[in-house]
Amino acid sequence: MTTTGTTTGTTTTERRSSWSWLNPSAARTRIMGWVLLLMLVGLAVVTLVTWRLLVSATDARMDEALRFEVNEFNELTAPGINPRTGEPFRSVREVIDEAIAYNLARPNEKFLGYVDGSYRTQSRQEPGMPEVLADDAAFVDLVATVTEPVEGRYEHPEVGEVRYLAIPVSLAEDPSHGVIVAAYLADAERAYADYVARLTLLVGGATLLGAVGAAWLVAGRILRPLRDVAETARTISDTDLSRRIPSRGSDELGALVGTVNDMLDRVEAGVSAQRRFSDDAGHELRTPITIVRGHLEVLDPRDPDDVTSTVALVDDELERMNRMVSDLLLLARSEQPAFLQLEWVNVAELTREAFEKVALLAERDFTLQGAAEVTALVDPQRITQALVALADNACRYTGDGDWIGVGSRVDGHLLRFWVADSGSGVSDADRERIFERFARGGAGGQRSDGAGLGLSIVRAIAAAHGGHVQLDSIPGRGATFTVVVPIDPRYKWPAS
Repeated sequence: MTTTGTTTGTTTTERRSSWSWLNPSAARTRIMGWVLLLMLVGLAVVTLVTWRLLVSATDARMDEALRFEVNEFNELTAPGINPRTGEPFRSVREVIDEAIAYNLARPNEKFLGYVDGSYRTQSRQEPGMPEVLADDAAFVDLVATVTEPVEGRYEHPEVGEVRYLAIPVSLAEDPSHGVIVAAYLADAERAYADYVARLTLLVGGATLLGAVGAAWLVAGRILRPLRDVAETARTISDTDLSRRIPSRGSDELGALVGTVNDMLDRVEAGVSAQRRFSDDAGHELRTPITIVRGHLEVLDPRDPDDVTSTVALVDDELERMNRMVSDLLLLARSEQPAFLQLEWVNVAELTREAFEKVALLAERDFTLQGAAEVTALVDPQRITQALVALADNACRYTGDGDWIGVGSRVDGHLLRFWVADSGSGVSDADRERIFERFARGGAGGQRSDGAGLGLSIVRAIAAAHGGHVQLDSIPGRGATFTVVVPIDPRYKWPAS
């Protein structure tokens, strides 16, 4: 008891775990999770690339501006003439003052002058610009005494990175040593790139949330057929296979729903056929068993005549059961690839040989109505078996002296074998039913020793050849059963 309960519980848990992977809600969450992750990664990559491009462009602009200021300073000082007075420069201090006064610094840009290692002056600043470099002793020590142009970077404790270009200044008439510095507050200049990156993340995040919400709704509509599949699957049981999934479109999921519904139709038809077959087979097999048991129960072993008659009856019933089992096995094998042994045969000879066999079945007026002069790829034994079964069926529904016709002919790429009779015919109500297993016609035929499997076998043989069986009948005026098969089942004939 303990072992059984544990096994059952484990199986149920595993089934539920497996079913959770098929849960449309879980699938919706996973899909949205992956979509959100991919969109977040995409947003991060776009923001990072945009920020880096803006930063690189800002750095390139600062470097270009510094080089431009150097060129401008060289153009100002190269002639040695003060452009404001028209007189030659008299001192290094004058050169620095004029050069810095001449330029108006851009935002985040500074021009500073140093003489003999000490701060001298700086460029005019826009209102609100911080004074951060003039009083910075570390920066003064770094740039105030350079003897050749120096380009570098300096980390200020308050404003961050500073990009600068220091140029020494000297005059032959003045022993003083001066330095002009063009500097950019790099972090402040890059603030716009940081602002764009933050704005991109903010707008992108808001857009992402809206897109995720819309995608959640859209995913729900798209996955609705899967929920229908799950709900329908939960309602289907072995006793009720009638539920179907509602169709909600003609897209790929609609096609999936249609395919699943078609599969359910086939499953239901198969289960129904199996139930009917089991019931009919059980009934048909139970009858001879009941007959045998009943006679054995009343058998008088001291009466030789009773024993002889009972043995004969038991033998007859066992033979009938043997035929029934053989027919059932034949129908089961008809669905297997090895059921047919195809070979090229002369159809005319095959038809005449089959006619000679069926002509001995009963006292009827048998007639060979035609023989197709063609070579076809068929199984001659199965075709003969089908014609014999049809002729045997015709004999049961005809009387002495009635005629039965057998023949074959070519119809395009098809080959037709038929058995016709002048019997009672087949009613409209029996046209489809007589091809079912264990079914018998209701037109007054003689009781058969078989189990009503003959026409089912004929249809199975035709289907195995890639063909079908046709029935033409007028009640009271006979019937014609035609086995229609392709001449070459391997060839895909165009639709007629």
